Formats: sequence, C-alpha cells, structure tokens
Amino acid sequence: MQKIYAHAAAALDGVLFDGMLIAAGGFGLCGIPELLIAAIKEAGTKDITVASNNAGVDDFGLGVLLATRQIRKMISSYVGENAEFMRQYLAGELELEFNPQGTLAERMRAGGAGIPGFYTRTGVGTVIAEGKEHKDFDGQTYILERGIVADLSIVKAWKADPSGNLVFRKTARNFNPAAATCGRICVAEVEEIVPLGSLDADGIHLPGIYVHRLIQGQHEKRIENRTTRAA
Repeated sequence: MQKIYAHAAAALDGVLFDGMLIAAGGFGLCGIPELLIAAIKEAGTKDITVASNNAGVDDFGLGVLLATRQIRKMISSYVGENAEFMRQYLAGELELEFNPQGTLAERMRAGGAGIPGFYTRTGVGTVIAEGKEHKDFDGQTYILERGIVADLSIVKAWKADPSGNLVFRKTARNFNPAAATCGRICVAEVEEIVPLGSLDADGIHLPGIYVHRLIQGQHEKRIENRTTRAA
C-alpha cells in the first residue's frame, strides 16, 4: 500500500467533509501538523470539531482555522494564548468542551484502543462532571469519560519510513501518538522520510499500522515565548 503523497492537499483528498471530527497532535506550538492545517484551510472544510490539547495562537496552528471560522467546536485543555479563540467563545460563536489534560490524552488513547469509555476521579465535583455518569468504586466517586474516535487524525513527526512507522523528536511526541491512533484515517507530516529498514525497531514511537497517509515537508520552528534583555 502506497502511503507517501506529494503534498498535504493530495494526502487529504477524499478525506475531508463538513461537520467532521478531527484529532490533532501538538502541545503548545510543538509538534503541530501545520502543513495539514494549511491544506484544510485551503480546502474550505467547515463546521469542524477539533480534539486537541490547545488551539494554537492567532496566526499559527489551529488558530489559522479559527481565523477563517472553519472550526465549530473545540475539545481542549488549554486555550489561553489565542485572542481570536477567546473572542469567539465569549461571543457564543464557538463551542468549547473543556477536558483535563490527562483525561483528553486518555480519551484519545482509549478510542484508539477500542475502549468506549473509562472512569476517572479527575473532574469530580467540578463543571467537568456536569451531565456525566457518576459511579462509586471502593468508596470513591468517579465520572465516566468517553473514548474519542475521530474521522481524521492529523499529526506531525520527525522521521518516517515508507511503511508509516514514525519517530517523534523529544517533546514533539506529546499528544501526537494518542491522536494518531484514535482516527479512522491518520495522515502524518514529517521532516524526513528514510529508507525502509533504516529505523531502529526499538526506537519507533508509533507503528505504521496506524498511519494511512504520509507527506514530507519543511516546517517552521516556533517557540512559545521569547524573552530578551539589553546587553
């Protein structure tokens, strides 16, 4: 099965549709599938629900899709650095489902593992628990969280081979493996595609069985904050 595509638009051809659920990797500005996000913008897909730890910033990451009003709902943990996100949410233009970070990661992992739901103590007694099933185990109250199964996963890795085996670089690993597994279709963008057999089997972070399509491209290296002082 040929997994390598010439560019992001080709890799997403026939996959996108209005109203879909997308799981996106990344944490802050690290490990963001920026080329795939740009292709989704160009495709004009709308009414998207995105499950992602955060919503990027105003001109990068998922912030690009917020600016064009293509995202209808975010399932996220942290959204504090995106002014347009804040404006849309406070104006009632954007739906938001808050998840504790560990809960969101586990929801993605569970969806990828075929687990429909799990119980957790995280969020009990807060707004996170509202409307969710409660159950007691050994004298402790837990809430039921559902696994996430997305129509599409978009992730960013460091290296891949033609079979789609992925290696992530340092903290860019973050949510990417969990997001990749929970999509019915997973498209990955990488910095380098290496020959089959050249990756150390013990060093592969995500087996190629989870990756359906693959592109290689140049990526912007951003940092969260830059602090400077006079010399």
